[in-house]
Amino acid sequence: MTHRISALISAFGVLVAIVLLALAVRDYRSGASALWIVAGAALFLGTSYTLVRDVRRLRTGPTA
Repeated sequence: MTHRISALISAFGVLVAIVLLALAVRDYRSGASALWIVAGAALFLGTSYTLVRDVRRLRTGPTA
């Protein structure tokens, strides 16, 4: 059950990262620093990796 909860939290994290990346792109277009896009992309990649790891853990089934 805890693996499902972890995967669900990771999925919400990816959604939040997508929204933040979209906001970073919008702010960059209006004159903000390009570091916002780099930070948003790094956050998105990190949360995507976590989601993939959690989904793989769900697919392998219970280990104990």
